[in-house]
Order: sequence, then structure tokens, then C-alpha cells
Amino acid sequence: MDLSHWIERHAGFTPAKCAIRFAEREVSYAALAARIDAVARALASAGVGSGDRVAFLGLNHPEAIALLFACARVGAMLAPLNWRLAPPEHRETLADCMPKLLVTESAFAAGIDGVKQGLPPMQCIALGDTPAWQRYEAFLAAGGQATAPRDGRDDDPVLLCYTSGSTGRPKGVLLTQHALFYNAVNSTHMHGFTSADRVLTTLPLFHVGGLNILTLPALHAGATVTLHAKFDPEATLDAIEREAITLTVLVPAQIDALRALPRWNNARLSSLRMITTGSQIVPPRIFGVVHARGVPLVEVYGSTETAPIATYVPASEAGRKAGSAGLPAMHCEIRLADETGADVTPGASGEILVRGPNVMSGYWGKPEATAEALRGGWFHSGDIGHFDEEGWLVVDGRSKDMIISGGENIYPAEIENVLAECDAIAEVAVVGRPDERWGEAVVAVVVPKAGKSVTEREVSAALEGRVARYKHPRAVVTVAQLPRTALGKIQKAEVRAMAIAAAREKVT
Repeated sequence: MDLSHWIERHAGFTPAKCAIRFAEREVSYAALAARIDAVARALASAGVGSGDRVAFLGLNHPEAIALLFACARVGAMLAPLNWRLAPPEHRETLADCMPKLLVTESAFAAGIDGVKQGLPPMQCIALGDTPAWQRYEAFLAAGGQATAPRDGRDDDPVLLCYTSGSTGRPKGVLLTQHALFYNAVNSTHMHGFTSADRVLTTLPLFHVGGLNILTLPALHAGATVTLHAKFDPEATLDAIEREAITLTVLVPAQIDALRALPRWNNARLSSLRMITTGSQIVPPRIFGVVHARGVPLVEVYGSTETAPIATYVPASEAGRKAGSAGLPAMHCEIRLADETGADVTPGASGEILVRGPNVMSGYWGKPEATAEALRGGWFHSGDIGHFDEEGWLVVDGRSKDMIISGGENIYPAEIENVLAECDAIAEVAVVGRPDERWGEAVVAVVVPKAGKSVTEREVSAALEGRVARYKHPRAVVTVAQLPRTALGKIQKAEVRAMAIAAAREKVT
């Protein structure tokens, strides 16, 4: 049974119940099932079948969800693209996954038109009126009335989510229908899901955090999802109050944005059973902000490769275990290993390894990277953690150089590769330094060429249009030389210390 059976079953039991609330309209389970059926027919009519890719570029939209379930039905994969990226970055992703079909919101069509030359042929469909693009409704009408095939299987990859690699090039993570089902079961246990729950989704659906922590599990449970196109602090509190939301996921930067609103202290939050957070090491102050309003804030740990739920803290322990990443999910195993792959001694830190049916099947088109990440049958996260005295996981940090700013994964190499082309820069290293609002701020530490200077404006201009704005450095630190090892490798830990020291000097 493919994932679309979830919606069909609920359409049978509770056809009139609201499945998705979006932009002042409600989509019932019966209507969602009918839409998925229509999309599946259109995909099949367009020649999309087992193993094919369908890309979606747009803000959060019910059609992205319908596309995912329709892909599950015909055995295809949905590749949701990060709308915050620049067109050249979209081109790189499209060239990698080679979708047979691309569905794009009108606002992003011009960017795709500018970069699609030289890409493999793909059918381009627009949500909205876009010149030279087929309209989405016409695409659906072309599907006719013939029954769409049910070729989707449990072990078929159905979601192709891109996450940056350590070289700065994107990697596509393959998640099977089996993985999404078990992730939904893990979420059900974590949140105590029932069909009576009302979920608010404000995180982007191109992230597994926005799609898989609550949204898909809510639809598996027969609950109602209120979907916002993108995060807006005022609209978030409005929805929580008006719709008596019971569950939502908010990363620390979003919680900070809510706390900054004058109405935060008086907002009606009593309907919330808990708020789920994660994506970075959560600052203690964030727990204090939420718990002061009487709402349990629970942390989930995982990654794109784990779909993402690997460990979590139950609501009953939110206060006592604040700062912990929790216990292994219902269908997950966790190990901490040293450099040799052996389990660390109790209380010691080691690399976090994850095993379970929710773990990815591999990286798209990258067998060597897959074998390295899944060696020994365990996913090697690159994160470092330890178990406390009760056996609960505490995440210490990341062994990789990845920066997490405002819940977004940022890899320094991608930015460094662009800045290395600048005429005024001799050397550059990009690091993250602690930031109260964003968790980490991106900092470029540069060595100018002789007789040259480098300003923050020049750095931003060099990156404009080539990498997403949220990846742009928030500060530029100029140094005479970068610290290196005897073998010439830049010592990122020392660079990071230089960036932190520069921030302190600026304050004083």
C-alpha cells in the first residue's frame, strides 16, 4: 500500500473533515483524496512513472502535498526545491536530479527561465498564469478520467530532499515510502497524535522539519493541518489563537521572533499541548521563554538523512530534561562511537550513529558517499554527543563545519568557493560564531591581497545572485593570515576563535 492510502482511508471514514486549511480555504479529506487522484492521473498521462522525479518550486502550498502523495501512488519521487536559493543554485539541483516534470509557482518561473538552457528536457508547469508555461489546471485536465496506475511500493524512494554537502555541492537524500511511514509512527509516539489534533505548519516544506515532523504525520493520523505559505510572527499567533492549534514546530529563531512581539506575553496559547523545536543546539533562554508561558517545549534530534526524527523529549519531561535531545525514537537505535567505530565508554562523547527504518536509503547518484555515511549499517551523522546519567542524549556539537543559522544548514565551502574568485581576496575561511538571535551567524574571515581592502558590502555584492541571501556573511573579519596546520590545512577552530574575538573587540 502506497502512502496515498492514508488519505483515501480518512476520506472513507471522515470525508467532510478538514485535512488542510490554507489561505482562508479548507480542503476536506475527500477533496484531498480526489485531488491526489487527479494529480496521479496527470502524472501518468505525462509519462511519469516508477523512479521518475517531479520537482516543485514554491512556497508552502497544498499542491506540494498532493504531488507527494500522487508520486507515491505512481512510484515516482518528489524533489521539493528550496525557494530561498538563487537561480544558479536551482539549476545545479535540477541538473543533478533531472526531473521529468517541474511545477513552479509563478513568482519563481522567471528565475527558472533564466537558467534552464542546457538542462535535460522537462515539462514546465506553473501554478498561476505564466507566459510559455503550461497552467497547472490544464495539466490536470489533460490527465483525463482513466484510472492512474498504482505502481508505488513500500521500498520505493518517494522524497528526494537536497542537503548541502561538505564540498558545498548539494546532495539528494533518498527517503522511501517505508521511511516516511515509520517517521510518522515515531512522530505519533512523540506527540501523542490523535485525529483531534490541529497542527500549524510554518516551516518550509522543502525541509524535512517542515514536511515530516508534524505535517505528514498529522495527515497519517487524520488530524487537521493549517498551512502557512511562509512564516510570519503575527500570523502565527493569530492562527494559534483563532484555530486553537494543539501542535506546531518552531525553530529558535522563530521563537525569538514571536517573543519580540508586544502581544507575546498575553497571547492565548492554552490550546498548545507542546511546541517542538530543534535544527540546532537550542539555547537555554529559548526553553525559558516558552516554559514561562506554560507550554512544554520539546526538542527533537535528527537530520534529513533520518527523515528526520531520531530522538526526542516527551512533553512530560520538557521541564526536567530541557537541553537534552531525548531518548531514541520508538523505531530508532542510537550509538555513540569513537574514531575506530567502537562504542564509547559511559559518559564519554562520540559520534552519533542512527539505525532504523526511517533512515535514508542513500544519496542520489552518490554510491561512495552513501557507503561512507551508512557504513556498518548505521548512519554516521557527523554530530558529537554523550549520554547523561539517565541515558538521555545530549548533543555537544558538530564534527563537520556546517553552520546552522536560523534553522538553515549552511556549508562554508559553497561561500568560500565564490569569494575565492574575488580580486581583492587572497584567502578566505567562512565559519559560524554564536549569535543570540540566529543560533550562529555566518562570518567571513579574509586575507586581502596586497594593497587591497575588503568590505562587507563588497562581499555581499560578490555573493548576490549566486548564493541565497541567508547564507551571506553577517560580518567580515580582516586578518593578515589564516592559521594552518603543518600540512597547510586551515584550522577552522582557530578561525572561529578569531571571529569570536573580533566580535568581542567590536563590542568593547
